[in-house]
Amino acid sequence: MHILITGGCGFLGARLARALLAAGQLSLAGAPAAAITRITLADRMPPPADLAADPRIAYLGGDLNEQLAAGQLPAADTALVYHLAAAVSGECEADMDLGLHSNIDATLALLQACRALKTTPTLVFSSSVAVFGSSPELPLPEVIEDLTLPTPQGSYGVQKFVGEQLVADFGRKGFIRARNVRLMTVSVRPGRPNGAASSFLSGMIREPLAGERANCPVSPNTPVALASPGHTIAGLLRAAQATDAEWGPRVALNLPAITTTVGEMAQALERVAGPAATALIDWQPDARVAAIVTSWPSRIASRRAQALGLLPDADFETIIRDYVRENPAAVKLPLKA
Repeated sequence: MHILITGGCGFLGARLARALLAAGQLSLAGAPAAAITRITLADRMPPPADLAADPRIAYLGGDLNEQLAAGQLPAADTALVYHLAAAVSGECEADMDLGLHSNIDATLALLQACRALKTTPTLVFSSSVAVFGSSPELPLPEVIEDLTLPTPQGSYGVQKFVGEQLVADFGRKGFIRARNVRLMTVSVRPGRPNGAASSFLSGMIREPLAGERANCPVSPNTPVALASPGHTIAGLLRAAQATDAEWGPRVALNLPAITTTVGEMAQALERVAGPAATALIDWQPDARVAAIVTSWPSRIASRRAQALGLLPDADFETIIRDYVRENPAAVKLPLKA
């Protein structure tokens, strides 16, 4: 089986590739398990060393729109496409053209390229909880259900919702097997901050653990919906494995999330690393970031995902301890038992 991952060298793409390589095989849409013979990672940045060293990994570097225009991907034998490449929320709000180019033009071009294969590949599209947004004239319901109407309040959310609809329509027409998956905010991400408005939800944990200062731009009582990297990857894998009957309607599937507040996240950090960690958090409000983050929902009912065996993380302290276990070199503060 040949798998294409756009954005495959980023944090989630690389972690997904590692999970697929470790499994060695995949049951695609309920079919008998087939060996994973090749994974193509399409990205602007090169793959991490461990992936580059695996003979099953092929790397295609450059701009996704240019690669698609040149016919460089997807290859004729591609059975599964994970479309993770995207400009993120803060970038899209700051640069409209960047968001349109990266999130709409590239998605449509990728769908057309999959259509041209005439083999009905499975395409898993990473959408976002940002398709839901609250406004004074149209407040969100208290709990987001699987069939809640998306009402995005930012360019990123709008672009992701447009992508969902394009994927669904190409699936309806039989050009692809469509799988739209709405990812929650992923925390704790390793590495450095990115341009997402939600980036601080990892940074306020990651940087203090490394002995560095971090800023939190929203008030401690701000509620958020979060998922760990591991649970997010599990959702992406299950989306490809589900049969059409298990998957159900064409509307996007909300992945499970835990609901917490930013203040409770800081409390969990203190339970793991003590007051020395939380003393490194600077609570400096940023109205622009707060406006984006507070428009997103914080309570998600993911009944379809749970029917597929996907459950939310136990609690945020467990997420932090998992990050510490997986990234020991990034932790400089002494930890509590």
